[in-house]
Amino acid sequence: MAVRGIRGAITVDANEEDKILDATAELLEGIVKLNNIRPEDVACAFLTVTRDLDAAFPALAVRRMPGWELVPLMCAQEVPVKGSLERCIRLMLLVNTPLGQAEIRHLYLGEARKLRPDLAGSNPP
Repeated sequence: MAVRGIRGAITVDANEEDKILDATAELLEGIVKLNNIRPEDVACAFLTVTRDLDAAFPALAVRRMPGWELVPLMCAQEVPVKGSLERCIRLMLLVNTPLGQAEIRHLYLGEARKLRPDLAGSNPP
């Protein structure tokens, strides 16, 4: 079984705790569903936020999800590149999976779809 990276991102419309936590949960739940992930198969999760999002740690949303309490999580601030997408939460899961690299489905929601148009086919309609 290989360790594969699964990426995703989502935007929020305001720097508010509930919006950050809800969006993080939506993103993770979507990735889990697309790739049939069980928390015990997740080696770790990295979450980043743009510097305009400081109302909550997105890892809190993950920690609140049943079964995810023991998954190692790390939050960080995204590199503040001028002109980059604002109010964006990014997620990378490292998952033990029998899926091949080409079978992994990434998820980009909201304005974050602009980040990886080449992966648009990974997103649900």
